[in-house]
Amino acid sequence: MPRVSQTLILSAAALLLAGSLSACSAPPTPDASAGLLASGLGSLDFGAVPFTGADAASATAEIGKALEPMGKIARKVSLDSVVVDENSDNPKTATATLSTVWDLDAGDTDWTYKTTAALELDEKSKTWLVRYDPAIAVPGLEANQYVAKANVAAARGEIRGNKDQPLVAEREVLNVGINKEALEESEWESSAKSLASLLEIDPQAYAKRVVAAGPRAFVQAITLRKDNDQKITEAQFAAIPGVLVQQGSLPLAPTRSFARPILGSFGEATAEMVADSKGTLKAGEKVGLSGLQKEYQDTLAGTPGYTISIFDAQKKPVSSLLETKPVDGEDLKITLDRDSQLLAESLLKDAPSDSALVAVRPSDGAILAAASGPETSGLNTAMVGKYAPGSTFKVATALAMLRAGDTPETVVDCPATMTVDGKSFKNYDGYPAAAIGKIPLSEALAQSCNTVFIQGALDVKAAALADAAASLGMNLEPATGAASFLGSVPDSSTGTEQAANGIGQGVVQASTLGMATIAASVAKAATVSPHLVNVPKPAAAPGPKTPLSASEAKALSSMMAEVVDHGTLKDLNKVPGKPLIGKSGTAEYDSERNAHAWTIVAQGDVAVAVFVADGSGGSQTAGPIVGKFLTGLQ
Repeated sequence: MPRVSQTLILSAAALLLAGSLSACSAPPTPDASAGLLASGLGSLDFGAVPFTGADAASATAEIGKALEPMGKIARKVSLDSVVVDENSDNPKTATATLSTVWDLDAGDTDWTYKTTAALELDEKSKTWLVRYDPAIAVPGLEANQYVAKANVAAARGEIRGNKDQPLVAEREVLNVGINKEALEESEWESSAKSLASLLEIDPQAYAKRVVAAGPRAFVQAITLRKDNDQKITEAQFAAIPGVLVQQGSLPLAPTRSFARPILGSFGEATAEMVADSKGTLKAGEKVGLSGLQKEYQDTLAGTPGYTISIFDAQKKPVSSLLETKPVDGEDLKITLDRDSQLLAESLLKDAPSDSALVAVRPSDGAILAAASGPETSGLNTAMVGKYAPGSTFKVATALAMLRAGDTPETVVDCPATMTVDGKSFKNYDGYPAAAIGKIPLSEALAQSCNTVFIQGALDVKAAALADAAASLGMNLEPATGAASFLGSVPDSSTGTEQAANGIGQGVVQASTLGMATIAASVAKAATVSPHLVNVPKPAAAPGPKTPLSASEAKALSSMMAEVVDHGTLKDLNKVPGKPLIGKSGTAEYDSERNAHAWTIVAQGDVAVAVFVADGSGGSQTAGPIVGKFLTGLQ
């Protein structure tokens, strides 16, 4: 909205000077007093304004109080014109017209209006006096009234998942707290502590908040979901004097833990967020605090509207001065499948250490489940956790070996041990003796022979290994639309580092999402780029230098099928449905031989990776979880 132009702009000093120079030859003009009024309205300091009907101090106090609720919104006042009334005689009168512009937001939205002020000439002092009226500041403003801006919230968009399932939507909640107005002062502390104990929150801290609040305050203790899992009954709340339970709603996921590290949380803006917002957020406003709720706050929140109104001393609205309608937020559409995510979380709930399960749809890269176990302390282990992938990474090493000329039938040497630059490597404890010596490459993958893939990594060199990982979708920049990490495979490793890299240790890192992507790429027979957000569509992912070919994927798939047929994942043969391909992995991470447990599989149009930070082995710890997940999807 364009700024209002001024038809008359004169400094107060210039106007007063002009009046004094002409005093001996002509009656004074009202321009000087009108200019002082414009300056006073701009600064809310009327000390220099000659009033009639009020003194300057009273005017400053009253108008300042009336506009105080508008806060620090920038405002400019200009004098448009001053017209002496032709028919006025005793006293002589004039009318000043002023324009006020409030800069309501960081954009081009302004609130502009005009006011008028009556002036009359005091013959004795030869001074034009401004007739005091609160309406000179805001049209219609009267004594003992004030002006305030109130936001009108936009309806927040939902987060919707696979097949348009509502994942985060408005759900009923109970706001529970102490209503101090219903209690005697002597009861405040005891009731607060009783409620806190019932809710299992800090009694001392909550009681301190209750006592410190105003005598008529409602001091909220907690927000509870109103669902079948509610453990505290209404009778228990009613038994504590002063407890008030208010019904409300919040945008919530199906359960408290559902994909929480990914979806994030929604609540009152923190003091830091308010301070960093440059006035766009106020204390008490609710926003996305983490995860997708925070990352897509602008999309979900929309644009709030607002009203500017005059209120009387009893805080009742008298008249509306300006109103803008809110623009509702847009839905965020993601790929998570409600049932798949709930199933994945249920299978990890008893995991004794950090854990994750990710399911990707190979045909389009949609992330159907990305669960992080409860021991992850709210971290998004599934999508950003960085761990050595162990022998599951041998799929990438096998691809590099295929590109170097090997086939699944190529006979390779699998010694029990080997030494690289003075460092000894061996196969895992319990490796089958029958698979030592000369075996096909497919059998080396099925039984997970370390020495074969160490030698293979040394032969193909680091650049080829990194390129193979990228061809399987792992060693690339993610484009999921959310915080993500797929993997990291350096292209310059040599010696023992490169040897360890070939079996998914050394300096190779991957997320559970990255390893699910490897399985998905083999299943699709093309490089898969996983994504979580559909709308708004994220930027396209960069492709690999060398895309995975159909023939390469066919060879890898045949070898991974042998892993399930008679290799380390043979226990998954019992999983119903289409044939499985897969790879297990164990990655030791300290001198005590503690190890990460991994399993990746693909069945039909679903690829799954499971990670458990402290496990007995990939096939023993992660494999059964994969089996239960795939069976649960049937």
